[in-house]
Amino acid sequence: MENIAAVIVVVVVGLFMLVASALRVIREYERAVVFRLGRLIGDKGPGIIWIWPVVDRYVKIDLRVITMDVPKQELMTRDNVPVTVDAVIYFRVVNSNDAVTKVENFVRATSLISQTTLRAILGQAELDELLSEREQINQRLQQVIDEQTEPWGVKVTAVEVRDVVLPEGMKRAMAKQAETERERRAKIINAEGEFQAAQQLREAANIISTQPIALQLRFLQTLTEVASENNSTTIFPVPVDLFAPFIKAMEKKAE
Repeated sequence: MENIAAVIVVVVVGLFMLVASALRVIREYERAVVFRLGRLIGDKGPGIIWIWPVVDRYVKIDLRVITMDVPKQELMTRDNVPVTVDAVIYFRVVNSNDAVTKVENFVRATSLISQTTLRAILGQAELDELLSEREQINQRLQQVIDEQTEPWGVKVTAVEVRDVVLPEGMKRAMAKQAETERERRAKIINAEGEFQAAQQLREAANIISTQPIALQLRFLQTLTEVASENNSTTIFPVPVDLFAPFIKAMEKKAE
C-alpha cells in the first residue's frame, strides 16, 4: 500500500509539474506563434495558453508600435547638393504569423529597408523640395516602406525626416540669397509706396487746379499748424488771391 501511495504521489506531482510547465500567460499586447513538431499551427493569446512540453515551441511577438531611429544617411540630391539626413520610423506587427515565418528578423529587416528607401527617395528630390515639402516626402517614404514590409506582416504607420544637415558653404550661400531676397522685397515695397504717394499728389493737384479755394484752405491750415509751434517769429508768404476781393472793393469805391 505504501508503494502504491508513493506512486500516486509521484504521478500527481508529475502531472502538476507537467501542467505548470505547459501553461503560459500571454499579455494583451502580445501573441504567441506556436509550432508543433516544426509545423505552424497559428498564434495564440492573450491570456492563458497551453503549450505541450517537448512537442510545441512558440515565439512571442509584441504588437505595440515600435519607434526606431534610422541612422544618418549621406546622399546627393537631384540638383547635386550633398546632404546628411536621418529619420524616425513608427511600425507595428499586424500579422504575427508572417512576422515570424516570412522574415528572419522583422525589426532588422525594417531598419535596413528604411535606410535604403530613405536614400532612394530623397535622392530624387531637389534641395528646395527637401526643405519646403517635408510632409509630402514623409508620406512618400511611409508609402514605399509600407509596401515592402507588408508581406512580413509589418505595418509602417509613419515616417518622419528629422534633420537635414547642409554643408557650411551651402548654408552661407542660402543665407546670402535670403538676405538679397529681403532687400529686393524692401525695394519693391518702397517703390510701391512712392508710386502711391505720387498718385495721391497728382489727384490733389488736379483737385486744386479746378478748385482754387482748396489751395487757400490748405494755406490757412498750414498757418494754423505753424502757429501752434513754439516759434518766436514766423515769416510766411501771403497769396495775392487772398486780397483780390479787397482790391476789387477799393477799385469800385475809387470809381
